Order: sequence, then C-alpha cells, then structure tokens
Amino acid sequence: MFRQIIVGLDGSEKAKKAAQIACDLAKHYAGNVTLIHVPHAESAAFIVGEVAGYHAAVSHPNFAEIEKAGQQILDEGLKIASDIGCKSVQTHMPHGDAATEILLHADEIGADLIVTGRRGLSGISSLILGSTTQKINRLAKCACLSVA
Repeated sequence: MFRQIIVGLDGSEKAKKAAQIACDLAKHYAGNVTLIHVPHAESAAFIVGEVAGYHAAVSHPNFAEIEKAGQQILDEGLKIASDIGCKSVQTHMPHGDAATEILLHADEIGADLIVTGRRGLSGISSLILGSTTQKINRLAKCACLSVA
C-alpha cells in the first residue's frame, strides 16, 4: 500500500514524530522512506542555537552553517529510522521552497504517501496548519498524513 514514503523534516518535534510514524508504516508495508530536509536560515538558526546557546539562535547563519544544520536534521531522522528498525531509508536535501521541493521529489520517485508535521518551526505559520503542510496537502498527487 505505502511503498514510497516521503517525510518532510525541519528539526521540529512534530517532524520527528512524523518520521517515527512514517518509518513504522514502512516496516509494516515493506516500504521505502525518503527523509527530505530543505535547508533555510530559520531551521539552521534553531539547530545552531540549540547547540551553541541563545546568541547563535538570533544571529543569521551562513551557508556552511545552514548546510551543517540540514545534515544534522537528516542525521536525526536516520537515527529515528534506525531505532525503529526501518531498513530502506534515503535522504535528500534540495534547496528552494520546502513544499515545492518535497512535491517535486514525490513526483520523481512516485511517492504513495507524504508525511509532515502539522506545524513546523516557523513563527509565522498559519493557526491550524503550517504553510508547508498546507501547500503539500493541497497540491500532492498522493496521500498525505499531517502529524500533530
């Protein structure tokens, strides 16, 4: 049923829960999981700040810090998958608009399911769903699961 599952990761707790659920589904359906993180300054500042303290969280990270933070987010996703026993996991870190890149990759691999956290790190997210999740749910050609 769910053979190709994509998980959008942004470093938030909701995204980590989305990865857990996606990996559990992949185990049950012998599916493949692709963890996607689209790096941007906001998630990098969150990750850098989490490691280095408040000052780093309010400064604007450079490209290398953004890439490093993005890799940390994907590595956390890989650890979640490993802990659950999910064996077929890939990572993908494109640049651009998160929803657009996730949707493009879903089309490329013929995804059956896209799993995202209901809300991410953005402070300007909508009140009910994050803007990335809203766009994915509206435009995806496959099933979507928004994790609260």
